[in-house]
Amino acid sequence: MDRESLRPTALAPPAPPPRADLAGLYREHRVGLVRLAVLLVGDLETAEDVVQDVFARLHGGRRPPDLTLAYLRTCVLNGSRSVLRRRAVMLRRTQRVTGLADSAETAVLIGESRRQVLLALARLPRRQREALVLRYYLDLAESEIALVMGVGQSTVRSTTARALARLLSELGEDE
Repeated sequence: MDRESLRPTALAPPAPPPRADLAGLYREHRVGLVRLAVLLVGDLETAEDVVQDVFARLHGGRRPPDLTLAYLRTCVLNGSRSVLRRRAVMLRRTQRVTGLADSAETAVLIGESRRQVLLALARLPRRQREALVLRYYLDLAESEIALVMGVGQSTVRSTTARALARLLSELGEDE
C-alpha cells in the first residue's frame, strides 16, 4: 500500500452542497418556514415573501457550507424581524394605529379561541413571541431554539416561562 491510500479522508473540508440540495430544502421545508413566519408577522402574504427572499438570497449569493434547517429558520426569523421593524417605523410615521384585518374567509375559518390566542400572541414582546412560536408551534427542543434565536438554553427556558405566564394572563386564564 502506498502512503496516499492510508491518508485519512476525513480531514478534507466538506464540499459545499449542490444547488439541488437547496431546491430539496425548499420543497421539504417551505410550508413549515412559512408557518413560522406567519406566526411572527401576522399574515400569509408577507410570510411567503420572507421565506421566498431567504431562498432567493441563498440561491443567488454566498451560502454557508453547512446549510441546515436551523440556519434557514434563523434567516426566516431575522427576515420576520426586519418586516416587523419596517411596520413599526411606518406606524410611527403615519401616527395611525390599526389592527391587522383578516379577510372574511380567514375570519370564518379561524375559530374564536384560536383567533384570541393569536391576538394575545401578537401582543407579546418580540422575543417572547419568537420563543413560544419556536417551542409550541414548531415543536423545537430548547437547544434548537437557542441556536435559532442566538441565545443560551437557560434564556430560552426563562423567556418561554415568562411568555406563557403573560399569554395566560392576556387570555384571562391566570387562575
